[in-house]
Amino acid sequence: MLSALLAMSAIAIALGAVLGFAAIKFRVEGNPLVDKIDAVLPQTQCGQCGYPGCRPYATAIAEGSADINKCPPGGEEGIHKLADLLGMEFKPFGVETVEKPKAVAFIDESTCIGCTLCIQACPVDAIVGAAKQMHTIIASECTGCELCIPPCPVDCISMVAIIENTTNWKWKYPVYALTPAPIDTP
Repeated sequence: MLSALLAMSAIAIALGAVLGFAAIKFRVEGNPLVDKIDAVLPQTQCGQCGYPGCRPYATAIAEGSADINKCPPGGEEGIHKLADLLGMEFKPFGVETVEKPKAVAFIDESTCIGCTLCIQACPVDAIVGAAKQMHTIIASECTGCELCIPPCPVDCISMVAIIENTTNWKWKYPVYALTPAPIDTP
């Protein structure tokens, strides 16, 4: 019994050493630029840019295969941030991409049949409900990606624009972009 325990311990130590060596030897370094670009994107995972989520879009921008103006949920504010980060000039939305106002989904609860298709489509779990029960949206979690609208068989989901007021208003541009540069005097 003791010899079996010692044998298993020796095997575990040997395999641990091999895995530790492999982790060091075959380490894959991520691109820090992709991480910075991904941090600027709104993380809606909506696919409106033509990529399956924000991370693949960030990777494409870092590789130079995608423009910085393809993210409607990020708006012009996002384009400005990406341009500043990458040292590029601001590029307005193209013809095929249109900035949309910030919005959240709204479910008409009297029409909802509880099919759960919208719950399955939501990438951020902002919809609560159960099968054959009424569903509702957690507005603070909804990113406005509109992915819940197409699967709804009774068209009970609509997008409601978020009206800017004093509780949700914020500067569109960083403060440093609005302050004048100091003037050098001789």
